[in-house]
Amino acid sequence: MTRTDTALQELESKIGQEIGVSNWIEIRQELIDSFADVTRDHQWIHLDPEKAAKETPYGGTIAHGFLTLSLCSRFAYDVIEPMDGERMAINYGFNKLRFLSPVPCGSRLRGRFRLRNAVRKSDAGILRTLALSVEVEGGDTPALVAEWLGLIVFD
Repeated sequence: MTRTDTALQELESKIGQEIGVSNWIEIRQELIDSFADVTRDHQWIHLDPEKAAKETPYGGTIAHGFLTLSLCSRFAYDVIEPMDGERMAINYGFNKLRFLSPVPCGSRLRGRFRLRNAVRKSDAGILRTLALSVEVEGGDTPALVAEWLGLIVFD
């Protein structure tokens, strides 16, 4: 039995289970500003606290949806341990992704991961599907929900 076979059996036994919940990350205006500079998305709802307080229902600026999405890699590092014999894990994309609620500046986010599926992709690879929910502390609706795919490559 190969390491890939063993890993696949291990993952299959955990389908449907929660993998874990990440640490909280505070969404500060400096982070939002830096993300705007990197992506060149300078929409005022993200960068102008006074105007956003007056002209939106959010009481101030909100994070870019793609900023929330980009933090998911950090959340995954907090939660997902490498498997025995894993050489690398590669972002494979998303089957589903929705932004469900805004992320106000000053709020805190965390990621919650559940194993949805695992299938052999090659002799040395397993395609893992994770259900991901990004929670806003104190919020009723997640900021983001996604079905996230990752390719685990073994020696």
